[in-house]
This record gives sequence, structure tokens and C-alpha cells, in this order.
Amino acid sequence: MSAPTPGPMHRTSAQVSHERALAETSDVLLNLDHTIARAKKARTIVARDDDERNVELALGDLITELDRVRKRLMRDTYYAGDALRLL
Repeated sequence: MSAPTPGPMHRTSAQVSHERALAETSDVLLNLDHTIARAKKARTIVARDDDERNVELALGDLITELDRVRKRLMRDTYYAGDALRLL
């Protein structure tokens, strides 16, 4: 009797690990999307009050930074291929 060959549903431990990493990254990206949307909403609300210009500017800076971090995470996770980022 021969040993059964792995079927199409068999995944290596490396594949499982990669899928887990992508799922975790997806969750982080979803949270970043929600955070960016909430910060934009807050900036719009704060902009109505002339007295809170510093808060409006701080939220604008935050949105810019979060967008940058989100794009980098996307690029490094989904579009990097086999390249290793050293810095």
C-alpha cells in the first residue's frame, strides 16, 4: 500500500504562516482605514470651531502620517515580492 499523496487542500507550514501574516496585516490595515476615516471626520468637526486651529492642524498631520504608514504597509506586504526591506 502506498502513502496517500497530498491533495490540493494540503498546505505547507510556510503557506499557513504566510496566510496568517497576511490576515493579521489585513486586520491592521482595516483598523488604519477606520482610524483615518475617524480622524478626517474629527478634523471636519473641529474645523467648524475657529478656536481649535491647533487641533485641526494636528489632525491633518496625523492623517498625513497614517496615510503614509498605511501605504508603506500595503507596499511592503502585498507588492514587495521576495525583496527584503533592510531599512
